[in-house]
Amino acid sequence: MSKKVLAVVAVLAGIVLGAPAQAQDYPNRLIKFMQGFPPGGNVDIIARILASEMTKTLGQPIIVEAKPGQAGALAAETVARSEPDGYTLLVVPSAHPAHGALSKNVRYKVVDDFEWISTASFYPFLIAVRKDSRFQTLKQLIDEARAKPGELKYGSAGVGSILHTTVELLANQTKTKFLHIPYRGEIPALTGMLTGDFDFIAATTGPLTPRIRSGEFRALAVTSKERWADFPAVPTVEEQGVPGFEVISWTGVAAPAGLPKPILDRIYAEVQRTLAVPDVKSKLQAMGGNGAGTAPGEMKALVARQLATWSKLAREAGISIE
Repeated sequence: MSKKVLAVVAVLAGIVLGAPAQAQDYPNRLIKFMQGFPPGGNVDIIARILASEMTKTLGQPIIVEAKPGQAGALAAETVARSEPDGYTLLVVPSAHPAHGALSKNVRYKVVDDFEWISTASFYPFLIAVRKDSRFQTLKQLIDEARAKPGELKYGSAGVGSILHTTVELLANQTKTKFLHIPYRGEIPALTGMLTGDFDFIAATTGPLTPRIRSGEFRALAVTSKERWADFPAVPTVEEQGVPGFEVISWTGVAAPAGLPKPILDRIYAEVQRTLAVPDVKSKLQAMGGNGAGTAPGEMKALVARQLATWSKLAREAGISIE
């Protein structure tokens, strides 16, 4: 056998044997959780809950780094281009497929440029108004929107965010038109509603729940198929005359495509262990979410399914992001 052939064989053997060795050694340094929204929002809070618990058994510190912008797309792009070594992970929300469906300038493949590890929490959106709003029901709001197309304003965490697309789905299904007021994140949007900059919002249960309980805001509807346990008196959107309407949001963990399976399996196992910890469960429930993991294949199918749903909305409603 020539020296050249032996060299090629040696390189291939190193590749084959190197991956298990790398996985066996994982982790041996700091891990970074990237998330694409301002601190204090739903995704940021969940990222910190997971990081705090997972570091206990992974034995390495996990830091949460915010890279806000473009409904999470800046963080997603950063992770998609990172080394698939398990040290840069994405805490990703359901805004990911929504923004990917609407944006013309996403510089990554929404599904295929990531390894989907597990979901961590599922939660609905609450459609809410200020406590002094004239709207007492979602039906009243929809009726006025039909009478005055484009006059009622709603806020969101940004163009292409799930908060944006949820209201646009409502508009599409009720044949109404609203004026969109985008913000750079969910917390700034909630502040905007508090100061009266717009009429209503569809927001995640995490940051909105305490404001409803304190009386600052009033919930008109929940976007899940069934009423939400935390607010059993709040009717669903479907109950208020919008048949079949359902939007359930989620947050989970992903990695760059090409992550070695042994490392993926390790991270997946740690997420499942973390979700079973009573303190973690109670923290997620306090945010209005249900802590629930999925297998990698199930999470990938969820993302692909939601990408198809929002792509259909983009076509039918003519919504796109430059």
